[in-house]
Amino acid sequence: MAEPRMEKLKVSPHVRRVFINNIDSYASKCIAQCLSEHLAEQTETEEEEERVKTSRSGARAFHVVGTVSGKYDVDIPYVLEEYLQPNRDELLSKLLDCDVVIYNITQHAEQVNEALWAVSALHNEMGRFSGSKMFILISTVMTWACSKPVDPDVPFTDEIFWGRKAHPNFKPHIDLEKKVVKMGKTKRTLFSTYVVASGLQYGMGEQVFHYLFKTSWLGQEHEILVFGDGTNIVPTIHITDLASVIQNVIEHQPEPYYLLAVDFSNNTLEDIVKEVASIMRPGKVQKRPFEEAFLTKDLSTMEIDSLLVNLHMEAVHIKELFSINWLCETGLVDNIELVGEEYQKARGLLPIRLCVLGPPAVGKSTVSRQISEYYKLQYITLKETISETISQLEDNVKNADPDAENEDSATEALELLNSLKDSMKQNGGLLDDQLLMKVVRNKLMSNPCRKQGFVLDGFPKTYEQAQELFYAEELESEDGASQMSSYSKKMMPEFVLCLDASDVFLKDRVMMLPERLVREHNYEQEHFLRRLARYRGNNEEEETVVNYFDVLDITPLYLEITSSDEPDCLLLMQKIFDMVGKPRNYGPTSQEVEEEERRKAEEKMRREAQEKAEEERKEAEEAKHRAAHWEEWTKSLEEVRQQEEEVLEAESVPMRNYLMEHVMPTLSQGLMECCTVGPQDPVDFLAEFLMKNNPFNY
Repeated sequence: MAEPRMEKLKVSPHVRRVFINNIDSYASKCIAQCLSEHLAEQTETEEEEERVKTSRSGARAFHVVGTVSGKYDVDIPYVLEEYLQPNRDELLSKLLDCDVVIYNITQHAEQVNEALWAVSALHNEMGRFSGSKMFILISTVMTWACSKPVDPDVPFTDEIFWGRKAHPNFKPHIDLEKKVVKMGKTKRTLFSTYVVASGLQYGMGEQVFHYLFKTSWLGQEHEILVFGDGTNIVPTIHITDLASVIQNVIEHQPEPYYLLAVDFSNNTLEDIVKEVASIMRPGKVQKRPFEEAFLTKDLSTMEIDSLLVNLHMEAVHIKELFSINWLCETGLVDNIELVGEEYQKARGLLPIRLCVLGPPAVGKSTVSRQISEYYKLQYITLKETISETISQLEDNVKNADPDAENEDSATEALELLNSLKDSMKQNGGLLDDQLLMKVVRNKLMSNPCRKQGFVLDGFPKTYEQAQELFYAEELESEDGASQMSSYSKKMMPEFVLCLDASDVFLKDRVMMLPERLVREHNYEQEHFLRRLARYRGNNEEEETVVNYFDVLDITPLYLEITSSDEPDCLLLMQKIFDMVGKPRNYGPTSQEVEEEERRKAEEKMRREAQEKAEEERKEAEEAKHRAAHWEEWTKSLEEVRQQEEEVLEAESVPMRNYLMEHVMPTLSQGLMECCTVGPQDPVDFLAEFLMKNNPFNY
């Protein structure tokens, strides 16, 4: 059932109504946004132009409507109406209300059948049109994938589209292209059709290249994979430039009905992967057989086919017919910085920068690591940063290329390395402030720290260090207001955490630490007390590190540490997470999810084993208790029985004496007599004998 969603957009009879399918998917969403933001050409007076400036919605060239798949949780406020799963009759009614119908089949192959139905239905309903309509099919260059060039040095152009041959998996796409072109020839003034064969789209958050960007961003792999030899030329276009092509087709209605939409780059797959890999770290790639691409969970078959395409193409028609204001005319490689920033913004991958301050042994490192793990930030300590810098400089010097281009950088690396080693030698393993600031500043300006963010553990320690490190130079803007330089913005912490505890608590905590940790953190008594006194002294001065951030309107969060118990630590971390907010990064990877599930399963097994052991212990105790109780009860019964026997024995003595004295002698004689006589009825004989010889018969 169609579910329209009306927005507060000013509808004008001069505005074209444009339908786009799957408007919540990547490509359709970006095209819809670009079209909805495009302003119609105006010829009003200056007063009318001023009115338009104050009411941009009235100057829209297009009002966009479309279907939504419901698969994506995206906000699309620039859409006038959206339809969720309409039936064919409802959808046709919506299409007939539109001036332009755009079907994008570059992302979802199942949309091919719907696009075929839509263009056929509109063609059959031409008699009901109240005005001319246009149908635009956004197809893919994969319908050219198996084309054989006459000359390898001559690119394919849209002028020879009739000779194209599709990839086996894209034959339905080329069949649809041909039918769209054919239906537009019936009565072109009433129903015109166009096919725009798009290169691989990039920008605004990525789709086909998302795997590469995500792998580079997460930084869990030292090298990003290039499937195949990487020499294949991949035709591409920025999604905004593709939207510009669509807009020009709508507005100018060119004579050619088949257009290639590719930028003017000829980047190979290896070129693209290297540049994407360099977004976070030096672009290292590893070539693997193309068959291994199909083992990658994050790549669909359509995306793999697209990445492995090898086409040298030139968009002749859009070059000659349109005056496009290109965003990335020279391609992805030359515009990687811009595309990388778009990727971060569209995906919500924004940096979080924190500084954690506090006295020694208060728990700064523990808190910093937990923040780093939760938000996936770079964890920075002075010791590790200095060690990492020296190691990198040594590698740079060792692997320096003797070419003239790299000679200066190699010389600079060697000079800095020698300066660091000399300073550490002269200062007992420490760096002087000038070199220390340079090392830390370089670390903060590295790609991972700038793009993902960082947690700075226990530094800066003084006001002067903070001032020199962050260099918050204020620039005057056009309106006279002061603002921080972009250089400072990229390093300046958003959040400052100030942990504190009483000296007694800190001393007790250090005393309870294992000897290994005491040596590792230099917490020997004399050294620890000296560091603690230095920290307290620095924070009693008029200008402190905290004051530096206060002046810049960065309000520190003060947290008092009073306990090392686990519940209190969890409460402390929750306060920090509440202040910083939700992570601005990817959720856990599939590997991390599996590890977490395995950890939970192991924890569950351990808990069940403990519960079972506890149950067995309780059962054993109960059995032991029952056995003891049974033994005591049995013993008690035995004593009662013995007492009863003794009572019976005592009570039976008079009777026994009577029998032995008066009964047994006569009875014995009777039995002997019975044996001697041998009567026929011994019982009667014995009874008669006892009656005759009863000693009590007088």
